Amino acid sequence: MIMLFLQKINEMIDESLKIEVYKNSGEKVFFDFEKLKSALVRSGAKPEQINEAVLEISKKLYNGIKTKEIYKIAYAVLQKKSENIAGRYRLKEAVLDLGPSGYPFEKFVGRLMAKKGYSVEVGKIINGKCVTHEVDVIAINENTKIYIECKFHRDRKQNDVKIPMYIKSRFDDIKAELSKLPENDKFEIKGMIVTNTRFSEDAKSFAKCSGLTLIGWDYPQKNNLRDWIDQSGYHPITSLSTINRRIKQLLLDSDIILCQEIEKNISFLEKLGLTKNEIKKIVREANEVMKY
Repeated sequence: MIMLFLQKINEMIDESLKIEVYKNSGEKVFFDFEKLKSALVRSGAKPEQINEAVLEISKKLYNGIKTKEIYKIAYAVLQKKSENIAGRYRLKEAVLDLGPSGYPFEKFVGRLMAKKGYSVEVGKIINGKCVTHEVDVIAINENTKIYIECKFHRDRKQNDVKIPMYIKSRFDDIKAELSKLPENDKFEIKGMIVTNTRFSEDAKSFAKCSGLTLIGWDYPQKNNLRDWIDQSGYHPITSLSTINRRIKQLLLDSDIILCQEIEKNISFLEKLGLTKNEIKKIVREANEVMKY
């Protein structure tokens, strides 16, 4: 029975290799089942859950389908099986939902840096040599100071070369002022850009040449934003399906960013008018998403 099931999946995959899909950027490509499988594996899905999702998607593929529709199909299958796996599968979407202002994304990056062992300040005004600057995140450990600019895009916009060029000029002004202070002699001072999307090739080349560190959703190949999130075990509250958009925004506005912070803020959920049963479901899903 299992062999027949797997044979059916392989047959449908062979047919699906000819299907063209539209990416969110508008680019048209052939559907890649290996990428889908990789995303499902990263979410923690078991082999049988992956096979079921693959089979369901294979049935519904057609020429010209959008990747967003494929994502919805896979998410629906996983949600029936496991809340924590479904929540992790929609991680990229959850990070995209940390808007519209981008400030929650800065706080999220701050949380990730703190998990790495840095002391962190978010939204700090500091003096440069020529002008003052608002730095999104400052992360400090015993021998390094990192000045981070967060670039949040709700529309999956790519960061072009103008962004690192502009940030480099700001960082140089900050570094020139910091270098005057004797207490900074023991620190390596770094500039970094963290984005929830991607960088153009020119942006990568300029940053590499100029000494800026770029962290994108899947750049560099290792130690990228997705890896940071996986390593930390932190998941934004926007991963949760038991909270509507309005409640999520109220939580974000109140500095409740992570699923890990839900259970400590039950009184806040009560003030929003949620019932005990609704709160119980939210806490349960948050705890499930955190399991990995």
